[in-house]
Amino acid sequence: MSIFCPGTTFESDSSSGGMGRAKRIAIAPGDPAGIGYEISVQALWEIRDSLKDCIIIIYAQHTLWKRAESMYAPQLGTIRVLSADQAVEPGMFYLIDPDTYFDTIQFKPGVIQAQNARCAYKGLMQIISDVQADLIDGICTGPIHKGAMRLAGIDEIGHTEMLAKGFECENPLTMFQTRELRIFFYSRHLSLREAIDALNIDDLVEFGLQMDGQMRRLGFTNPHLAMAALNPHASDGGQFGTEEREILLPASSLLRARGVDISDPIGADSVFAQASQGRYDAVLSLYHDQGHIAAKTYDFERTISMTLGLPCLRTSVDHGTAFDIAWQGLAQTISMRTAIETMLDYLR
Repeated sequence: MSIFCPGTTFESDSSSGGMGRAKRIAIAPGDPAGIGYEISVQALWEIRDSLKDCIIIIYAQHTLWKRAESMYAPQLGTIRVLSADQAVEPGMFYLIDPDTYFDTIQFKPGVIQAQNARCAYKGLMQIISDVQADLIDGICTGPIHKGAMRLAGIDEIGHTEMLAKGFECENPLTMFQTRELRIFFYSRHLSLREAIDALNIDDLVEFGLQMDGQMRRLGFTNPHLAMAALNPHASDGGQFGTEEREILLPASSLLRARGVDISDPIGADSVFAQASQGRYDAVLSLYHDQGHIAAKTYDFERTISMTLGLPCLRTSVDHGTAFDIAWQGLAQTISMRTAIETMLDYLR
């Protein structure tokens, strides 16, 4: 289960330059062969007016980024720098090339290539280093391709795993946000059978405590949380299963005894709708599809992923590389725009 890294926070304090400094946002557009470069270029241009008090630093292959810029936002005017401390002017867009060995001649849009994965990986490693040097306040990531990561021999094939290892933080929390709906995931990449077997009182209590703590870090002074039930109608008194009586109800009771404002398990066919209407600030989803289906049905394009429990906040699009339409100008930018804007809302 998720374990919060003690002492981590993305709130500005004296050690990060104080509340008055311009927020410094790292953009990692992801696999160059996918849609990440074009949607990042376009999103930054579309919301440029709201970024005037921020310093934006893009970690991307220089030639390909400039190609995307010329195709989709020629007036963006990205300035290339060698290090993040050279990015000093709010309202400007800076570029750091993490991979000087990248072979642009061999590059093919929409094709799985190891060098593309290595480029995205190097960019994220540089961002981690810059966060640790107090040069970055938040990270926004575009999509990477798991197959390309495997081809490149990279063990951590997802952003969350790379960030967790780089920051030495085991299993940070994942939260989806879709408009007013926020969903935390007790488990994600497990089969349904494994996800059910993973339910136990102690881990649910620990997860609920971390969930409450992360919501407070996001600015909620007394977060009102809901626990999704596992079985239909929350088992209806034990008619459709025993997990609510034996695991979920004891966990919610223990959490309330420890000061967490969380409901008893509520049927999953109701709880997400209630949270989207403002009755709850966030929902504890018990497994991957329980929360994913709710979020993406509510608004697929505006669903973004957030990683909490790291030294800084990370937001991300919640879609893939879309190799079939990459570099064709067909990709929507709503998710990337939302990921950047949500990042800024919380940081501000």
